[in-house]
Amino acid sequence: MSGHNKWSQIKRQKGATDAKRSKIFSKHAALIAIASREAAGNLASPSLATAIDRAKRDNMPKENIDRAVAKGTGAGGASIEPVLYETFGPGGVALLITGFTDNTNRTSQEIRHLLSKNGYALGTPGSSSWAFQKSDDGYVATMPIDLSDDDAEKLGELIDLLEDHPDIQDVYTSANDAD
Repeated sequence: MSGHNKWSQIKRQKGATDAKRSKIFSKHAALIAIASREAAGNLASPSLATAIDRAKRDNMPKENIDRAVAKGTGAGGASIEPVLYETFGPGGVALLITGFTDNTNRTSQEIRHLLSKNGYALGTPGSSSWAFQKSDDGYVATMPIDLSDDDAEKLGELIDLLEDHPDIQDVYTSANDAD
């Protein structure tokens, strides 16, 4: 019986590792597709070369990289578009959720459902973006908010749920204590 138990543990660990790698690979594929679209498939483009190098560092297979480059140039069917969602989280903290998707209607519905299931609502464009300033690294809160320990924990859980979505790249908050 101990052999069966050992195999079960190996199988479970492999499944968890594979799921984590799949999530990372899908995020890299979206970034490569966007860079490929902007560079018209030119592999010598600095942005595309950087995106490919990052994917290679995470051991993304060459076939997946090639498929993402082709998708960005339109050879793979639907094009990938950037998305930005706005909402307010625990303690009134503003959230900006950025990502890339090949189907904005599907992603919008999934994010709306995820938020409503946890007691939040998707905001209208501009509802929370006023609390941020765009920088080279993304978005920076212009008026950071201090959160209680309870609200900070709830915010951390919400961010984890959002970042687990395959189309979401980054979640920016106006909280001082956000990770």
